[in-house]
Amino acid sequence: MNEPATSSGGGFVRLRLDIAYDGTEFAGWATQAGQRTVAGALEDALSTVFRTPVVLRAAGRTDAGVHATGQVTHVDVPADALAHAFPRSARPVGEPEFLPLIRRLSRFVPEEIRVLAIVRAPQGFDARFSALRRHYEYRLGTAPYGVLPQQARFVTPWLRPLDIDAMAAASRHLVGLHDFAAFCRHREGATTIRDLQRLDWVRTGDVITAHVTADAFCWSMVRSLVGALLAVGEGRRDADWCAALLDSSKRSSDFAAAPARGLTLVGVDYPPDDELAARIEITRDLRTL
Repeated sequence: MNEPATSSGGGFVRLRLDIAYDGTEFAGWATQAGQRTVAGALEDALSTVFRTPVVLRAAGRTDAGVHATGQVTHVDVPADALAHAFPRSARPVGEPEFLPLIRRLSRFVPEEIRVLAIVRAPQGFDARFSALRRHYEYRLGTAPYGVLPQQARFVTPWLRPLDIDAMAAASRHLVGLHDFAAFCRHREGATTIRDLQRLDWVRTGDVITAHVTADAFCWSMVRSLVGALLAVGEGRRDADWCAALLDSSKRSSDFAAAPARGLTLVGVDYPPDDELAARIEITRDLRTL
């Protein structure tokens, strides 16, 4: 892999892209042969614009059907290819450097994907490994008629009664640094230890929203947390059962993960620029309890 540069003085220029997408019709974020994916569509568009193959790296590799309003990615572009992104006319004074590129990409990518912002990444920035934490929201619609058509792709209908207080009580047992093996699909060589920093529930009319924040998430973790807590909310399990799941060393089969459509990645936090490189070293360390 070429070493990125943050200026056009030579080598590669690393760009940060902030992205939103409706994941309903995509087989997830990550590029997969023969599958329609978010990264695949964006990489095709960027490669066309820059006239050279490029690869995107994301803060969170969302699963099939999962959405984002605050996905963060980076891409390394050959410095001499940057000029292809700009029109030949002079840029108006005060206009952001990459606004022309954002406009061009809006025509190249599917309507379900929007590139919200592009900037030169600061030295040491890595969309995945520099991140301090990721924020997700999971939405449930509890109206007797289901979910409004305008919300149907982003809210999971849930017609059975839910005890939000019981779900909140069970959630408190899960917050903190734990091994979340019971809530994660297995990946060879990957740790399932995570620092879950927020897990709470808010009801607004007929919509219940779970706010979930952690330093990182393993595969299917958010949907599995929600699925387990729904079992508590329906009265099929209690808070102690939920807490006991943290003692498991493998994925639990006692509950089902919540459907993908209710889940959205809403934001990613990063440290100050002068702490980015140090954060990468911390993130890459294999964590233990």
